[in-house]
Amino acid sequence: MKREVYLDHAATTPMLPDVLEAMLPYLTHVYGNPSSFHSLGKNAKDAVDEARTLIASLLHAREDEILFTSGGTESDNLAVLGYARKNQAQGKHLITTQIEHHAVLEAMMHLEKKEGFEVTYLPPDRDGLVSAQQVEDALRPDTILVSIMSANNEIGTIEPIAEIGNRIQKWREVHGRPALLFHSDACQAAEYLPLDTQKLHVDMLTLNGSKIYGPKGTGLLFVKRGIKLQPLLFGGAQERSIRPGTENVAGVVGLARALAIAQRDREGQEKRLLPLREALIRGIQSSIPKTRLNGHPTARLPNNVNMSFMDIEGEALILYLDEAGIYVSTGSACTSASLDPSHVILALGLPYEVAHGSIRFTLGRSTTQEDMDYVIQKLPPLVAKLRALSPVNVEPKYFA
Repeated sequence: MKREVYLDHAATTPMLPDVLEAMLPYLTHVYGNPSSFHSLGKNAKDAVDEARTLIASLLHAREDEILFTSGGTESDNLAVLGYARKNQAQGKHLITTQIEHHAVLEAMMHLEKKEGFEVTYLPPDRDGLVSAQQVEDALRPDTILVSIMSANNEIGTIEPIAEIGNRIQKWREVHGRPALLFHSDACQAAEYLPLDTQKLHVDMLTLNGSKIYGPKGTGLLFVKRGIKLQPLLFGGAQERSIRPGTENVAGVVGLARALAIAQRDREGQEKRLLPLREALIRGIQSSIPKTRLNGHPTARLPNNVNMSFMDIEGEALILYLDEAGIYVSTGSACTSASLDPSHVILALGLPYEVAHGSIRFTLGRSTTQEDMDYVIQKLPPLVAKLRALSPVNVEPKYFA
């Protein structure tokens, strides 16, 4: 029987049994529509309300500041498009980074190309960090929205969100610009980082279920009280008419349970995963020449190892690893079907040849030291085999 090692937790996670157990009643006999006035509907509404209360407590927010969506992409789109369109009379300048998730980047690009907004795309340093000073220096009197992810989905670098948020808040107060808001996509961060929206100084925050061992197709957007958004969908009064449609009751319940477990266990998971992450990095670097760790060496998620293997194509290596029962990706799961090089790796100042050879290993709750040993055993001969067939020879300066 082939051994299987799943190292693609940044793409999606398996659902926890406790989460499924919490959802089951709402997939079977508690089937009412939360908008209905009869008792079956009320039971469903009570479940949604309880989930909203739980999530609000975890985020140090109010219940009416939690909007349920279909996932991280919709939440990001609602934050960027919904706020920019609703508040464009206050300004049409937006700020983000070159390494955001496509759900933010493409929304920003759409506003720029189709709706007359101006966007500043901040470049990261060679480790993927964007500083609070960079953000402050980019602020203008017509800036209305800054969107920066909490932790990068490809290279795992953790951004200084609290410091950035604090700078934005102070700038807003000094310059009398209440329309200037700060949004962060925290989908990758929820399993490992604290999510106190007050300490982070965020006005909007994106989360989803599939990255925290919850149900796919579930997400939320924290929206601070008083902020006005233009809906992306129309057709009902659910979620304060900002996100209409019959609520996914089971999904909402599962999302709340998964988030509660993630925040409860995050310190323990970090402590368990850090030695495994470091063992994988050391094992790869000591057994395979011409490799480069992408992302910050320490300010990174405890489960993320993004490595560039010079002189090979990452897609080919993924296929070889798949045959060995090792499941990884080349970058963001949303673009893994594309042969284009990672925009994140390119933004670090690395050439196409390095970006094409990047592989993302993301560990999870089931990962063991035996898994790391297996990867380190199987990986070197596969890389050597591909290099023997490759005409590419990357310069030494890129893997130093």
